Amino acid sequence: MNKAKDEGHKIVAVGTTVQRALEAACGTEGRIKEFEGWTNKFIFPPYDFSVADAMLSNFHLPYSTLLMLTAAFGDYDYTMHAYDVALQEKYQFGPFGDVMLIVD
Repeated sequence: MNKAKDEGHKIVAVGTTVQRALEAACGTEGRIKEFEGWTNKFIFPPYDFSVADAMLSNFHLPYSTLLMLTAAFGDYDYTMHAYDVALQEKYQFGPFGDVMLIVD
């Protein structure tokens, strides 16, 4: 990933777990470093992401930590608006529901 970023390629995090793992393995200089073990990183708005340029995410259940991370990446107001539209259009929520692409 460091090489891809150095060459100007975009990084897409596929899911909130991947997004969190990328941020946990990212050093202060913005580069992925070798990482082993667990993390207690909790991401919520506002948060300055260092690795991914885009993210695929399910429509998570309200008040969940997964929704907090998604709102941190996609901007809280934009994400909540997407949720309002999803409710109106009867999208499916949860792990087997619809998905959204968030581009930074």
